[in-house]
Amino acid sequence: MRLTKSLPDRFARLAALKPARARTAVDPGLESRGLSPEIPEGSARLAQLLGAMPARNRFGEHLALRRWFSESIGCEPPERAIDETALRLLAPDARAGVADPQQWLFLDTETTGLAGGTGTYAFLVGIAWWDAGGLEVEQFFMRDHSEEHSLLVALAERMAERRVLVTFNGKTFDWPLLETRYRMTRAIRPPAPRAHLDFLHPARHLWRLRLGSARLPELERHALGWDRGVDIDSSLIPTIYFDFLRGGSPDPLVPIFHHNQMDLRGLAGLAARTLLLLGDPEGQGRDAFELFGVSRICDRRGLRTQARRLCERSIASELSPEAARIARKSLARMAKKDKDFLTACGAWTQILADARAHTGISRDALDAYEQLAIHYERRAADLHEAALLVRQALAELRRAAHLGILTALLCSRYRARFEKRLARLETRLSRTLLDGPVRAQGSESNHMAVESNPGAAH
Repeated sequence: MRLTKSLPDRFARLAALKPARARTAVDPGLESRGLSPEIPEGSARLAQLLGAMPARNRFGEHLALRRWFSESIGCEPPERAIDETALRLLAPDARAGVADPQQWLFLDTETTGLAGGTGTYAFLVGIAWWDAGGLEVEQFFMRDHSEEHSLLVALAERMAERRVLVTFNGKTFDWPLLETRYRMTRAIRPPAPRAHLDFLHPARHLWRLRLGSARLPELERHALGWDRGVDIDSSLIPTIYFDFLRGGSPDPLVPIFHHNQMDLRGLAGLAARTLLLLGDPEGQGRDAFELFGVSRICDRRGLRTQARRLCERSIASELSPEAARIARKSLARMAKKDKDFLTACGAWTQILADARAHTGISRDALDAYEQLAIHYERRAADLHEAALLVRQALAELRRAAHLGILTALLCSRYRARFEKRLARLETRLSRTLLDGPVRAQGSESNHMAVESNPGAAH
């Protein structure tokens, strides 16, 4: 979950190769097993500042810290099995045991950078689990690179106890990095989670449309009503760790441990809130944005009936103009798949009305012109209306190109599509002068129904 840049990461790792200051030996016996017996001289003070203790296993030592948080951060942990509906939306292919919250293990890492590969270390690994109505947090810290094996063994032991891994962007970053570190040891087999649940993607569907971001601190404030307060700049974390390795003060490391604890608490709270919302969106949804967010997740899982109902409810509530446009586009697509063309046309027509009144021409508006033209040409057999819509779209494109609203390339692509469609429509219309009007029975009434009820998508 780090936000550092790849180039500074490389410089930071190079800086770590500078000669270290004096270090104190912890256990000379480690040297006989091929491990470095040296750790930075500030390690004892760091342990004292944190209230941490050295932990030992067959590969040596690492620093371990354990804390239990009882206070709520906006959402209570589940006391029984996860709701089946929520779990199906979250992980439709989940294996047995995933519904047991006692099997969930939250994980977050602090690393030496985002570059990935063999040169990036997870120097602090935080894990957490729900326990006794609160959250138990455990952190493993390597005071020196030689302690990585010991840290990885400790993590593997905890993952064997709780087999469902839960992360925030961990599928993309944290877990692949750790798997690489396990393989690099050539001595410790990577643990195999029964399932891996990543809450980044559900969070994006549920809240990014409103917040414009899916960063964990912002999600905590909005979805949980919890403000973590003063927090360290994530981009500074690798540099602080490298400075510690070179013998620098351990004091700047303390906020990193605190940051990791807050990430774990935020992840656990967000997971609990997401489960409640997915299990009962109409009862737990706080606003139209959350209803539409669940609708998007249902749509992705193929639950189109539920997705349509929630989408329609969100449109009928208070969405921002941009969010309403996206919701109507989604509703039109689902209605078209269900062959509910009256609802689809109502949604497309409203998108055009909103564009004229608020947002101006956009790709969604151009798509709405195109879909309506297709409908009137192919289904309603109203060639005149189809041609009128295409001419309006071309006029909007000329205006957009003149004002620079859309890129030249995008305007060119849409113009070519609409001009091709208009040429075909005009050819067909010219034939009607000889063959008679081409209009499907009832098409006039269909057209009137859409025009008289542009908000049919509601």
